[in-house]
Amino acid sequence: MASRSADSRTGNGSPHAVDAVSLAIIEQLQEDGRRPYAAIGKAVGLSEAAVRQRVQKLLDQGVMQIVAVTDPLTVGFRRQAMVGINVEGDLDPVAEALSAMAECEYVVMTAGSFDLMVEIVCEDDDHLLEMINKRIRTLPGVRSTESFVYLKLKKQTYMWGTR
Repeated sequence: MASRSADSRTGNGSPHAVDAVSLAIIEQLQEDGRRPYAAIGKAVGLSEAAVRQRVQKLLDQGVMQIVAVTDPLTVGFRRQAMVGINVEGDLDPVAEALSAMAECEYVVMTAGSFDLMVEIVCEDDDHLLEMINKRIRTLPGVRSTESFVYLKLKKQTYMWGTR
């Protein structure tokens, strides 16, 4: 891996310098989040203890998370959609309200045709309709929505920031 330096941003916007070795550790964990620290250390040229310390620092700084990712279809959620939302006024209260909804997996403020984009995961079409019609459109400040229902997921990766 070429030596490089990157600036990673946590959810609160504070920058954390991530060196090439930390990026290599992140890449190892992105390939297999359960990979032993000893194996990671061998791959990146550090001791198991040094890898453990770096991983903990990356977690503490909010640079990365280690989580289990499920396939929504296999756990009973048959409908996913991306919803574009236009808002009147301040975006923050609407984004906060959406972030508090369990069905909203991804909430991002955007530039372009929509003010916010929200990925929602629902049990079925009735649940999706309830989310859009009764919960999202009724939020104060929401002016309009446009829904993009997922027919088939072709690719989903979690390799951001390292390649």
